[in-house]
Amino acid sequence: MDVVAPAAVEPDEVAAAAVDPARLAAEADAPGLVGEHLGVDAEEQRVVTHYFASLDPAYRGWRWAVTVVRAPRSKAVTIDDVVLLPGSEAVLAPEWVPWSDRLRPGDLGPGDLLPTEADDPRLAPTFLATDDAEVAEAAFELGLGRQRVLSFEGRFEAAERWYAGESGPEAAVARVAPASCATCGFFVPLAGALRQAFGACANSFAPDDGKVVAVDHGCGAHSEAVVIPSAPPPPPPLIDESAYDVVAEIEVVGGPLGHEPGSVSDAEASEPLGHS
Repeated sequence: MDVVAPAAVEPDEVAAAAVDPARLAAEADAPGLVGEHLGVDAEEQRVVTHYFASLDPAYRGWRWAVTVVRAPRSKAVTIDDVVLLPGSEAVLAPEWVPWSDRLRPGDLGPGDLLPTEADDPRLAPTFLATDDAEVAEAAFELGLGRQRVLSFEGRFEAAERWYAGESGPEAAVARVAPASCATCGFFVPLAGALRQAFGACANSFAPDDGKVVAVDHGCGAHSEAVVIPSAPPPPPPLIDESAYDVVAEIEVVGGPLGHEPGSVSDAEASEPLGHS
């Protein structure tokens, strides 16, 4: 079946000539901001729209559209609508994007709450909902008290994002690192499904301290990159031999109580003094 395009409507002469009433209607909404008449379009029989340039500096390229209507067999027109419309050179706001699509990492500030959709594909239910308080308490103590956990898609997105970021193997600091994080003593592996690929850095001097890093990431603060040697054992004490190199010989110049050497027998010399 062929679609027949509607025939063009010729502008009503009386309505098309009503430029001044249309201008007055636009001036009533924006005094002093209505410019020259730009033309007229036929909407329907006896219904036309007049266009006027906008003089508002905040709306460059826009135009006032005033629609007028003439009743059958009437010589007067009635103002039907006054509106400001963008022209071909108008500056328009970008297409509206939902907040969930506009949100970027780092946008969340203190006190902000970020809602999560009930069917978020990054999350999967744990199927642990229960009305039993004891079961719920035990599940919470075991780390199973969450209603949802990461789905396969959520884990994949996180792993892909982390691996391609500044904590992955292609980061500038990792390319010149002496070794990977997997062999570093400050590397703390994550628990769960991401354990084999990621961990946290616990070196306060490392650029990634407290951040998630890939096992093949690295930096110059690797625990085994440069090991400071142990302190050497203390040296043996120095002996000043100059204090002991000369031993003076002592010459006996006299015997006991003034006897000449050799005048006292060995037996006499061995007797205690005071004995006759």
